Amino acid sequence: MAKLEEIETEEHQKAIIISKRKRTKKKYSIIIPTYNERLNIALVIYLVFKHLQDIDFEVVIVDDGSPDGTQDIIKQLQNVYGDDLILLRARPKKLGLGTAYYHGLKHASGDFIIIMDADLSHHPKYLPNFISRKQMETGASIVTGTRYVRNGGVHGWNLVRKLTSRGANVLAQTLLWPGVSDLTGSFRLYERTAFEDVVSSCVSKGYVFQMEMIVRASRKGYHIEAVPITFVDRVYGSSKLGGSEIVEYLKGLFYLLFTT
Repeated sequence: MAKLEEIETEEHQKAIIISKRKRTKKKYSIIIPTYNERLNIALVIYLVFKHLQDIDFEVVIVDDGSPDGTQDIIKQLQNVYGDDLILLRARPKKLGLGTAYYHGLKHASGDFIIIMDADLSHHPKYLPNFISRKQMETGASIVTGTRYVRNGGVHGWNLVRKLTSRGANVLAQTLLWPGVSDLTGSFRLYERTAFEDVVSSCVSKGYVFQMEMIVRASRKGYHIEAVPITFVDRVYGSSKLGGSEIVEYLKGLFYLLFTT
């Protein structure tokens, strides 16, 4: 009888320990904006689940009215993984990258916010590096993926695209001095409070939004760390970067120069 009571007591203590771990375990909300990503989103989600098996997380997908059936694929993924882990928060049309993140944030429940692209440019295999090997080790408020350090790089771009990207980054580094090697990358982890603070002060749209986010975070004094990544050009679909985005980038660069 005594042994039975001891076993029950031990089981009760184990249950308490497990309960405490659940209460103290951090949750991560991965916000993924999509537009015409029908061919990519299923593989991205599969890889996220593969590489975050021991992590408490959810994926918040903000789709801007994709006409290619992206939302149908996402609904199928909800049937597979559960609509508590895959949240579809659709909007009627394209309303900008910055507002997509803000929209996703309103529906996210995590202690940390991770932003990444849906086109396989950001491989989910790097997610454990963001979480366990950088944020947890350093206590950083922001961890950003960077192409421009040792063990980082770009795959699938021609020489002109590489030189354009590198030149744009060097120009921004020279003018803004942000203390971050990759200003335009969109693969990042934020403490929720830091994300809420920084995103509320940003006014840019499109690709410039990423640069404004990290520059303002640096100016506010947030602890920022970097993880080397290899950026891979999209496998399916066409790139959304063109001449208009380059013009917007230059406008945004000079806007930040005079406002930060």
